[in-house]
Amino acid sequence: MRRSPAAVMAASASLSNAASLADVCTVKNVQASLPANGTLLGIELIPSSVTASPLYNVTSGGGGMSGGSSSSLTYCNVTLSYTHTGKGDKVVVKYAFPEPSAFKNRFYVGGGGGYSLSSDATGGIGYGAASGATDAGYDAFNYSFDEVVLYGNGSTNWDATYMFGYQALGEMTTIAKPLTRGFYGASDDTKIYTYYEGCSDGGREGMSQVQRWGELYDGVITGARVSNVPPADKIVNATIAACDPLDGRTDGVISRTDLCKLNFDLKSIIGESYYCAAQSGSSLGFGFSKRQADGSQSTTVPEQNGTVTAQDVEVAQAIYDGLHNSKGERAYLSWQIGSDLSDGDPTYNNETDSWELNIPSTGGSWVTKFVQLLDLDNLSDLNNVTYDTLVEWMHIGMVRYLDSLQTTLPDLTDFQSSGGKLLHYHGESDPSIPAASSVHYWQAVRNIMYPKLNDAEAQKALAEWYQFYLVPGAAHCGTNSLQPGPYPEDNIQTIIDWVENGVQPSRLNATVSSGDYSGEVQRLCQWPTRPLWQKDASSFDCVNDKASIDSWTYTFDAFKVPIY
Repeated sequence: MRRSPAAVMAASASLSNAASLADVCTVKNVQASLPANGTLLGIELIPSSVTASPLYNVTSGGGGMSGGSSSSLTYCNVTLSYTHTGKGDKVVVKYAFPEPSAFKNRFYVGGGGGYSLSSDATGGIGYGAASGATDAGYDAFNYSFDEVVLYGNGSTNWDATYMFGYQALGEMTTIAKPLTRGFYGASDDTKIYTYYEGCSDGGREGMSQVQRWGELYDGVITGARVSNVPPADKIVNATIAACDPLDGRTDGVISRTDLCKLNFDLKSIIGESYYCAAQSGSSLGFGFSKRQADGSQSTTVPEQNGTVTAQDVEVAQAIYDGLHNSKGERAYLSWQIGSDLSDGDPTYNNETDSWELNIPSTGGSWVTKFVQLLDLDNLSDLNNVTYDTLVEWMHIGMVRYLDSLQTTLPDLTDFQSSGGKLLHYHGESDPSIPAASSVHYWQAVRNIMYPKLNDAEAQKALAEWYQFYLVPGAAHCGTNSLQPGPYPEDNIQTIIDWVENGVQPSRLNATVSSGDYSGEVQRLCQWPTRPLWQKDASSFDCVNDKASIDSWTYTFDAFKVPIY
């Protein structure tokens, strides 16, 4: 539905003087604000599908730009549908528009987690941003992607795969920019600052936008981009105790896992005793720092005591070393030493009074549904599964989903050249998605974008638009109960200041929420510099350490193609 210039000017004058949300939150105004069909390539909007309802003082659970606590929100709740040209499908999107007096020319996209997109369209209200969510054409408001990825055994739902992978968020944002301008009566050349924020799969989703829709976004924040065994706990706790002082301060946090890796020998723990009281526990599997969600598993574990054996240490060391094939060629990296080993836990069977294999459903469904293309939620066992089998599964997944679910493209020219800013962080002791995977991606971007610059020049050039931070001691998308370290809490304000006010950060504020240093604000070091506390100092220095950087650098020679 195209409006004449005169109509646009009249609408702009009318809406700029609007006294209330009710003046703009109407079906008529939303329909008049839609871009004309034919202007968005491949998208046909359905004006008759529009709904618009003003909502006042709605209680929100927080999150996104609104912060972590509950709040009361007032906004216009809008839904509309579109179809892909000539396809006959239907995609539903919903938007939340703050009242005109609160709008600050911003649009916000929030990430999901696991195999799900976010269904919350209100994440940006607290910062004067309109925001949105999409059902991706497969009713993502009610179903996770793994529930719809197969039509049946051997038949992949590629439409859902591409929409979940990157397309749905990009299309939702493409529609949102002209819609937002029209909704508030702004001119076509009005800048709408567009932000993305997400962690875990939300981090992957964010990278999918940077890599494939880079010109749409001004500021992107991505984090961690995807029962209880006593010897393992003992090994982790003993490692933390031994490596904590290596960063210059004994505070219960390994701020330099690289120094731990270079200087600490796990074999020194052999023979130490452990004791763990009986307890009940739960695990999502595939890590996620024990957060409850679909696929969670609960167990009751009896009292345990004994001594750490050479075999216990050998298992832990094998996990920290990462996956290699039978030729000794590296296929993937692993968690940093000192990270929780819960993803490797077996399950205690109370009926048989024994430890048994635990295959978390989240990880098992990846193999059964995405690799084997069988409509099963988990693997029944790992019989005949060798390291070579695991590498083969990785190769199948990488090749099959290279252009849909993978977010390893290192050429971010479109994003960089359009003025985008990327704030990327990862918990250094993440027990689910290895922190070194984010380091590896940063290195790939550096090498592809600035191949002719020396390290100092490349780092300076990157820092102007892409900054990466390791969070000492932090777990997966949050703080770590084993290490009471800092965690960044004002990333959105940092990215807004960078994008809108030109305040380029050099370090990242993070607050310690527990332990002896609770409330302390630490300014995290921008990679590749590393933190080092000086004696009696109240803050750490950010130092360059070649041995440290080398310990984070990996070559995946199990594959014959570059792995970014």
